[in-house]
Amino acid sequence: MEFMLLIIDVDETVAAAAPAEIDQIMDRHTRFGDELRAAGAWIETQRLRPGKHAATVRRRQGKPVVVDGPFAESKEVLGGFYRIRAASMEEAIEWAKKLPTFPDSAVEVRPIWGSTRTGRWSES
Repeated sequence: MEFMLLIIDVDETVAAAAPAEIDQIMDRHTRFGDELRAAGAWIETQRLRPGKHAATVRRRQGKPVVVDGPFAESKEVLGGFYRIRAASMEEAIEWAKKLPTFPDSAVEVRPIWGSTRTGRWSES
């Protein structure tokens, strides 16, 4: 199965972090990625730019409306993600527990259905 490990950061914490702290966390991400690769679990990962660089497209009365910022007005924003292979939700959660984050960050673990192209997009 494939899973997304969604890293939820507090924008203010990331913005206030010293460059050395960011470098240390990124080094830990490199080692975490190496561990995923060695286990055959790594598919891809990306770090996202801060929420202030985001735009959200919503539908209002059937028409697209673009607003600045992330999809929800919150202190928390999606900071990045890992797409991994794991045999179960429990195994994916174990990987998420190892993921390097700031102390006030969270990691959402979500199974991937697939896509309309693969035909794996529903429960049935």
